[in-house]
Parts: sequence; structure tokens; C-alpha cells
Amino acid sequence: MSFTKKQKDFMSAATVWAEKHGKDLSGVDKHDLQDIANSVEVKFPHWITRVPTYKVGRGLFAVPVNGAPAIKAVADSSVGVEKAPDPITVTDKPTAPAVVEPVVEMTKGTNDVSQSHIPAKDDLFVPFGSFSDMVLILKSDMFYPVFVTGLSGNGKTLMIDQACAQAKRALYRVNITIETDEDDLLGGFRLVDGETVWFDGPVIEAMRTGSVLLLDEVDLASTKIMCLQPILEGKGVFLKKINEYVDCQPGFNIVATANTKGKGDDTGNFIGAGVLNEAFLERFPITVEQDYPATTIEKKILGKVFDKLNISDSEFIEKLVNWADIIRKTYREGAIDELITTRRLVHISNAYAIFNMDRMKAIEMCVNRFDDETKTAMVDLYTKIDSAVDPNATDDEVTPVVEDSTVAEGNDAPF
Repeated sequence: MSFTKKQKDFMSAATVWAEKHGKDLSGVDKHDLQDIANSVEVKFPHWITRVPTYKVGRGLFAVPVNGAPAIKAVADSSVGVEKAPDPITVTDKPTAPAVVEPVVEMTKGTNDVSQSHIPAKDDLFVPFGSFSDMVLILKSDMFYPVFVTGLSGNGKTLMIDQACAQAKRALYRVNITIETDEDDLLGGFRLVDGETVWFDGPVIEAMRTGSVLLLDEVDLASTKIMCLQPILEGKGVFLKKINEYVDCQPGFNIVATANTKGKGDDTGNFIGAGVLNEAFLERFPITVEQDYPATTIEKKILGKVFDKLNISDSEFIEKLVNWADIIRKTYREGAIDELITTRRLVHISNAYAIFNMDRMKAIEMCVNRFDDETKTAMVDLYTKIDSAVDPNATDDEVTPVVEDSTVAEGNDAPF
């Protein structure tokens, strides 16, 4: 029988611990095991709790001493004397019970939860749509899954992030792809410094801590997402790889975002968006439809962006928002296949600051992602809205219009 150095260190520490506390190593619980591990600054001994030989009762384990589990004498109530437990046969020469020799020490790792804390408030955020409803749901601490759907770039994910900031709720965000599987969500074993270490996945971390779980772009998932079925019912889940049942702590909730309603995409704009299982979708009590913000809200958003960039040009903000609004209306009428999102308006604002407040260059650089026909149509439309730009001018010829007034639209925003 052989043990790793860390296992031997733990057994030595267990002997010292038992003498100090007057405890019997033949029957200790997980709290005792953790206490022993802490005393010598080693990891929790999963190599004991996961080997059946060391289990001596419900939640009780025998710590190996000199290579074999400590044997606890138990009282025989029928005769009032002590005897060894039935599984242990006493012969002329005591024989240690068979022990599964651990090849690699299995411990439990600690995930980096840098993205799983209470989000900071974003100074550029302006609440709109169902933001207040989302805050109420998160503050209720009820388990009430929410499905948020809407076109790209309209602030779905940011709304959840800032709702958690407002409600002071920790957030675990998982970006779903077709490759996302059970290990990515629930957890799995990783090799760390020669040791097989179990790491909880973000779903389990959120469950254990009573946090909010965000399944971002959930309509890109494959059928492997069905491993979340019991969790979407507010129930716990059994981790078969480590033989552990994890229950949902109070406050745990799930929010999913998607560009579709889980029924697939016929527009061709969201390649990879598939049809989600109806049983999966049915476990979301409500669906929030997120549209682009109204023009008044969008002007406030860009006003905040311009303020952060130390730019004062309320006229450009006005024209950008009106330009995007016309394009969106044309998109809804089916006359154009692309639109300008709120996110792209922010991109244009940043480009405007980078390229010396050149309006046309900022717009052209940010619509180059579209096909030539669409790009030309969008640029032509803007030149009709903004008489201050010359569509035929070179970079050196364009003179931006810069006002001295400050951007007031975003000053009274709550974020």
C-alpha cells in the first residue's frame, strides 16, 4: 500500500489532531476532515470521502493510520461488552481490510470567480424597457427563470448585468455555444500539478452561493443544455462524477438571453441559432421581449458616451439617432436586410473621437462590415440627414461641426 506525500502528511496531521482534540479517527465527519486539512494547509481529502472502504457510516469516515483505516470498537448492547464491527474478522494476526490504492490524489479546486461577483454600476447605462421588472424579480429572491429575447446589440446582457448591480446580486455569466456541454456547465476534473482536481462549473457555483446565473446566447446551445432540466425546476442536481448532490441555495435564479425565441432563425442573420427543446423553453415562466430603446433614451445613452469622451456635439447625436431610427423602420418593412444597433451607435461615437471628430469617416468605418449595397445605402441616407458633411470630401476636406454646449441629455440618468 502506498500513498502520496500529501496523503501521508494528512495522516500524520490527523494523528496529532486526534490527540489534541481527544477524537477517534475511526469515525470523523467532513467538518473534522476539513479541520485537519486546515491545520497543515492542505486541500480537503476527497481521496478519503470517495473511497468506499473508508466510509464507516452516514457522513462518517475512517482516516487511514499506518496504511489502513482506524478500527473503531463498538458496544454490543446485548452483552454490554465491546467488540469489533462485523466486517472486521479477528485472527491470530490482524489483517487490514482491502483498500483501493489511490493512483492520483483527487481534490477540489477553487474557481476564479472574478466574473461572478456583484457587477459594478455602469455610468453609461440608461434604464429602459423591462429593466425595472427585472430588478423586482431579482430582489424578490424567488426562483423565477426569465427568458430575454431581442435583436442583437439592444442591451439584453447589459440590462441583466445592471439589474444585478441595482439589486446587489452576484452574477455568473456563461456564454453558450454549440460546443457547451455538461462539463462546461456543471463542472469536471482538471489536471493541476499532477493531481486530478474537481472544479465546480458556473452553474454549480451559482447554485451553491444563491447567485444569478446568466445563460447568454442560449439559442446557440445543442441538446447538451438539457442537463439543466432539473435545475430549471428549482431543484438540485446530482453530480455523478463525484457522487454529490447539490441543492439550490435561496436566491438562486436563472436568466437566459437569445436573439430568437428558441424556435430557430429564418432571417439568416443569426447563423447557429437553433430550435430549443420545448420542454426546456417551457421551464421559463416568462419571456421578456427587448426592443431597441426609444430615440429619447438612445440620445441619453450617446450623450453619456460623448461626455465620457469629452466631446460636445449634440447635433451629431441627434442626427445619428434619427438616422438609426429610419434604418430600423426600413428593416422592419423588409426593405433592407441590416440595421444599426445601439451598440453600433456607440462604436461610431468612439470612432468619432478617435478620428478627430470626422463624422463621415466614423460612420463609414463602422458600416464597412455590411455588404457594399447596404453600406452605400446607409451612407447616402446619412448625407441626406446631415447637410454639414460632404459625401465626396476626402478625410482632409471634412470639417466637423463641434458645438460649445454640453450634452445635457444624459446628465439626469440614474446610472
